[in-house]
Amino acid sequence: MAMNASNVSAQKPCFRIEAEKIETLISSIKARGFTIFGPTSKDGAILPQEIISVNDIPVGISDEQGPGSYRLRNRQDKSLFSYAVGPQSFKKFLFPPFLKLFSATKNGSIEVTPSGQMSASNIQYAFFGIRPCELAAVLIQDKVFLGGSYKDDYYKAVRENVLIVAVNCSQPGGTCFCGSLHSGPRALEGYDLCLTEVLKDDGHYFLVEVGSSRGEEVLADIEPHRANESELRELDLVLEAAAKSLKKRVETNGLRDILYAGTEHQRWDEIAKRCLTCTNCTMVCPTCFCSTVEDVTDLSGTNAERNRTWDSCFTVGFSYIHGGSLRASVKSRYRQWLSHKFAGWVDQFGTPGCVGCGRCITWCPVGIDITEEVQRIRETTH
Repeated sequence: MAMNASNVSAQKPCFRIEAEKIETLISSIKARGFTIFGPTSKDGAILPQEIISVNDIPVGISDEQGPGSYRLRNRQDKSLFSYAVGPQSFKKFLFPPFLKLFSATKNGSIEVTPSGQMSASNIQYAFFGIRPCELAAVLIQDKVFLGGSYKDDYYKAVRENVLIVAVNCSQPGGTCFCGSLHSGPRALEGYDLCLTEVLKDDGHYFLVEVGSSRGEEVLADIEPHRANESELRELDLVLEAAAKSLKKRVETNGLRDILYAGTEHQRWDEIAKRCLTCTNCTMVCPTCFCSTVEDVTDLSGTNAERNRTWDSCFTVGFSYIHGGSLRASVKSRYRQWLSHKFAGWVDQFGTPGCVGCGRCITWCPVGIDITEEVQRIRETTH
C-alpha cells in the first residue's frame, strides 16, 4: 500500500460529503444488515466496538503517544477522527482472542458438536473508521489465514462479508512509522470507501474515495457531489502534511539479511535486560497470529470443549516441546519476535509482518522502541 504518490486522489472516484452526513452513511450501512464496528472512547483509550450511530464515535478527542505512554486529550473542535490507533485492533473480529472450536459429550457414545461460532457465514461486519495501517494488517493476515494450502474456515467466512470504510490519518501518533512500511497514512487499496476528514474555519467535511461497486452503492444513498479540483488538492495537502509529521522510521532495505546475519548481536542481550516478556507487544499487534489450542472438561468427565486462544512467542510455553522450551531465554524470545516480523515473515508471506502502527512501542511498559532497536542492529552488523 504505497503512499506519497502524486495526485493519487485523482485515480479513484472522489466525492464530498458534509460532516453531518456521516450519520446517514452509518444508517445506510446498517440498513444493509451489517453490524458496524468503529472507534469508541472507553476506559481512557480508543477502542473498536460496535457503534449504532455517529454519537458513539469520539468527538473532539486526540491522543498523545510515546514509548510506554498513552493519553487522550480534548480538542477545541468537533473532529471525529483526530487520533491514532489504540490498544486494540480490528483483528479481534476476524481472528478472535477466544474461539470455541467444538464441544463433545460422552453419553454412551461420544457426540461432537461444532461450535456455533464456527458457523460464521451469516455474519456481516462493517469496519468503520479503520486506519490505513490496520487495513494493511488485514491484508497481511489474509495471506496468513487464506493464502496457503490450509485456510482458516472461521476467518474466511467472516472476511468474505466484511465491508470496509477506511479513514485516512490526518494526525499520526507519536510512535507511528507507517510511512516506512508503505502502509499509511493514506490507504490506497482494500477498502470499499475511504474517508479523509477536512476541518477548516469555514467548514467541516469529508472527501470520500470509492474503492468498490459496493462502496459506490452505499455512498449513493447520501447523494454526494463529485469533489472539485480544489477539494482534491486539499485531500492531497492533508495527507502530505500527515506523512511529513511522522516522527519515526525503519529502514527496511536489506533488513532481512541484516537480521539473519546478526543472530548473535550483543544488542539482543541488552534488550533482554529490559524486556519483561509481558506479551503486550504481541497482544496489541494487528498482525501477530500466534495461538494455542486448549482442551477442557467438566468435573464429571462427560463434557469437553476444544478452544483456540491467542498466544505469544514471548511465553516460555509457546515453544515447548518434549524435553523443554526451544526459546527459554528472554533474549531468544525477543529475537524471534523481531526477526520474524522483518525477516521470517518475508520468507513466509512475501511481506514484512509489521505495518508501523507503533502499538508495540506505546504499550511496552518499559518503552522499548522497535525502530531504535532495528537501527542499532543495522548500524553495527557487518
